[in-house]
Amino acid sequence: MSHEERLAQLPPKLQQVVKALGSAPKILKTEMLLEFAKKMPPLPEGMEAKLEQVHECTTPFFVHAELEGPAVHLFFDAPKEAPTVRAFAGMLAEGLEGESPETVLSVPEDFYTLARLEEVVTPLRLRGLQAVLARIKRQVREAVSA
Repeated sequence: MSHEERLAQLPPKLQQVVKALGSAPKILKTEMLLEFAKKMPPLPEGMEAKLEQVHECTTPFFVHAELEGPAVHLFFDAPKEAPTVRAFAGMLAEGLEGESPETVLSVPEDFYTLARLEEVVTPLRLRGLQAVLARIKRQVREAVSA
């Protein structure tokens, strides 16, 4: 499958995120990731108890996905001094917030390869991103079947 065909599989908002990162020169990618880190949504009051830790992340990182009607809502928590995981949260929030469960579940586990993040992010961190997406998908499946 070509790069363009794989991109077309992503929901439109996530496609925009991936295209922007994928087309950016390596030197700008880090700056863009720092901007995504700033976009990590604040955690609403009382949400802490619902969060699940993603143990594959080297930094303490927590995620919760829930359904409200036909829309998936994402919640994240990570230390302020952890810009990489906060960037992942910002990317996923921007790309998947409000999407349908089917859309979220259809995102390929390795979608980040389309953004060429391996140019600036270590394989260990990328496995963490993959684990975050896997947790989100599992939580969405559980919410759908509840």
